[in-house]
Amino acid sequence: MTPQCPEVFLRSLFDRAVEVADPMRSLADHLPARPAGRLVVVGAGKASARMAEAVEAAWGPCKGLVITRYGYGRSCRGVKIIEAAHPVPDIAGVDATRQMLHLVSNLGPDDLVLTLVSGGASALLSAPIEGVSLAEKRAVNKALLSSGAPISAMNVVRKHLSRVKGGQLSAAAFPAQVHALMISDIPGDDPACIGSGPTVGDASTPKDALAILAKWCVEVPASVTTALRKGSGVIAPDDKRLSTTTNRIYAAPAQSLAAASKLARAAGCDIRMLGDALEGEAHEVARVHAGLALEIARERKPGDAPVLLLSGGELTVTRRGDGIGGPNAEYCLALAIALNGAPGTHTIACDTDGVDGAAEVAGAIIGPQTLAKARKLNLDPAAALAANDAHSFFGAVGGQVVTGPTLTNVNDFRAVLIA
Repeated sequence: MTPQCPEVFLRSLFDRAVEVADPMRSLADHLPARPAGRLVVVGAGKASARMAEAVEAAWGPCKGLVITRYGYGRSCRGVKIIEAAHPVPDIAGVDATRQMLHLVSNLGPDDLVLTLVSGGASALLSAPIEGVSLAEKRAVNKALLSSGAPISAMNVVRKHLSRVKGGQLSAAAFPAQVHALMISDIPGDDPACIGSGPTVGDASTPKDALAILAKWCVEVPASVTTALRKGSGVIAPDDKRLSTTTNRIYAAPAQSLAAASKLARAAGCDIRMLGDALEGEAHEVARVHAGLALEIARERKPGDAPVLLLSGGELTVTRRGDGIGGPNAEYCLALAIALNGAPGTHTIACDTDGVDGAAEVAGAIIGPQTLAKARKLNLDPAAALAANDAHSFFGAVGGQVVTGPTLTNVNDFRAVLIA
């Protein structure tokens, strides 16, 4: 059985991946017992307001504060929702983070801090360490995003420039009980990396952060280097102040890929799972996947089931040009160039939070006619790729996938259909 409309079929797979990660569908089953003492709900990330909404749907109005991206707020009855800038922090995020630290202080051992963490928390929890200004932290963050460094490396630097990451939120709440519920957007689902681990201790050091800046040629203000040499407040994993903290990942990329896989298998597809934790340069991964797709297409026989290549993770882009792009759109553009109109092969690549790079676009979808459409419009795909201008390219040829805020975030979703 071949899906009748590949573009609609691929979009349905992406929508299913997003649906199963919706906090309103999945969070309530993972709530801890309500405390004997006070309850404070805090959180940060692109899904955090939706997570707070799910908590209040189960428990009623709660005291607390959650920081989310502009446009991602929800209406909660008790929890205060503050919107701030992402991916480059702003003063709203700094002020909200300071409020959060004050809110969790002066609690006792019978009290509970329910912490809701999802992708995007690292930029939103943005109170810088002493000696570093917001403007300087913004400059570092922007440089990291353009460096091509993997998210795990970026988060090491972010932790050591922060007053709240790397277990420091839990330390501020001690001796209260801290129960963190997390939606993973990190390859490998390491709790210490999700939102830079505000409730998770970290064994890295300021020297490690300096080494990462050097390795990826990230230029930073002299004050940042000076502050890192003095040290930071990141909490060691065995610190007593983490002894009352429980961290739990309740939604992750693997679950969303499994749901999409089940839907595709029901449609008659032969599923090839490439992994839920892929990393690397978007255009390089695309070339590898194109080679695999072309090899599968050559080996297929009449009547064979369509093959679907599924993958997740977080690809990166090292900026070489000044265009408007993101890793998912760049993956699709590089894949289209490498496939060169191969018949029967269609692809979707989107970020499950609805934002690919700095654009309000989830990603893109391509097919055998993508390059032909570009030629009719006198567009040069290779030039667009070199300029990191994939979003502009797909805006012109009609290949953008626009969802608006999805209110969740389990990272990239990629599906290549060879039919």
